[in-house]
Amino acid sequence: MRHSDIWKGLDTLAEKHGLSASGLAKKAGLDATAFNKSKRLQPDGSPRWLSTESLIKALDAVGASLEDFAALAEGRRGHTAPLLGFAKAGSDGYFDDAGFPVGDGWEEVRFPGLETEDVYALEITGDSMEPVYRRGDRIVVAPAMTVRKGDRVVARTKDGEVLAKVLGRMTERTVELLSLNPAYPPRELSRGELAWMARILWASQ
Repeated sequence: MRHSDIWKGLDTLAEKHGLSASGLAKKAGLDATAFNKSKRLQPDGSPRWLSTESLIKALDAVGASLEDFAALAEGRRGHTAPLLGFAKAGSDGYFDDAGFPVGDGWEEVRFPGLETEDVYALEITGDSMEPVYRRGDRIVVAPAMTVRKGDRVVARTKDGEVLAKVLGRMTERTVELLSLNPAYPPRELSRGELAWMARILWASQ
């Protein structure tokens, strides 16, 4: 990052939290002038870089991470997605008919670098996707994306069962869902049994 990017990131961080640069400095327990524009250059005109200690204090003061700051300095926007556990995902009231999240009970989780709003996250609770996805892993799901054979998907049956699987063979009448864990046999569902199916983009492990 360039010198100007660092200070731009700091200004954006302050603005995002309704603060001026001096307000952020005071909130961080620093001298009120620590982040002033006049302090960004040395007396000889050379760049004065923000110290790591001052940056960490500023981030702690507003509950932000270094990852958040890097996104601001580089001009990227952060992204949060709704998060739900698999145990709740089978209950009514959390998804619409197309598999998009609705209702209350969702938490928020940050996935830096993900720029689309049409995603949500589910937390794995079973072992049918081991060793790729383990209990506690969070998978990012994109219900608007087209699914193809071989994609990792989340599927919900009309009975409320939610499955993390690999999409196998599809016909006009049936859908085959495969487990990465060889202890679990393939599942074949009729199209009428399937409420919706959404592609897994990636996982936070």
